[in-house]
Amino acid sequence: MNWYVRPEPFSTPEATRLRRAYYAEVASRYWGRPATEAEIDRGLADDPPDRLVPPTGEFVVGRLDGEAAACGGLRMLDGGTAGPAAELTRVYVCPEARGSGGGAALTAALERAARGLGARRLVLDTRLDLIEARGLYVKHGFAEIPAYRETGPYSEIWYGKQLTPHADR
Repeated sequence: MNWYVRPEPFSTPEATRLRRAYYAEVASRYWGRPATEAEIDRGLADDPPDRLVPPTGEFVVGRLDGEAAACGGLRMLDGGTAGPAAELTRVYVCPEARGSGGGAALTAALERAARGLGARRLVLDTRLDLIEARGLYVKHGFAEIPAYRETGPYSEIWYGKQLTPHADR
C-alpha cells in the first residue's frame, strides 16, 4: 500500500468528503448517536478554511493507492516566548485505511509543512474518547502539555511536540 500526502484546497470534492466523514465520526462519538446531515453541515459551516493556506497554515489530503483516505490541517499560532507554533486540526484517516500507515504519512507531511511555515513546535487539542488519534500523536512524539488556549467542550487533552530543524520523517 502506498500513501502520498499533498497540499490540497479545503473545498475540493475529496477534501470535503473527508471533512464530512471526520465530522460525522467525531460528532457521532460525542453525542452517542449518528450525526445527522444537518448537524454535519452546521459543523462544516463553523469551520472556515481562511487560515489553512500558506502563509498562515496548510491543508493536506492523503491518498492510499490513489484514493483520498486522509486529511489534516495546520494553522500558525502566536507562539509567544516559545517561538512560532502550528496547531494541528482536522486530522482524520478513514476507518478502512487505519493501520496502513496513513496516520504516519499525514503527521510527517503536516510536520514538514509546519517547518516550512516557520513553526518550531506543534500543538493540538482533542477529546479523551478519540483513542485512535491520541495513540497516533503519542506514537509520533507528542506529549501531553498544559492547555495553550481557552478550553471548550471538545478540548479535553492537549499535546505538543518540538520540531527539529530539517528533520526528515
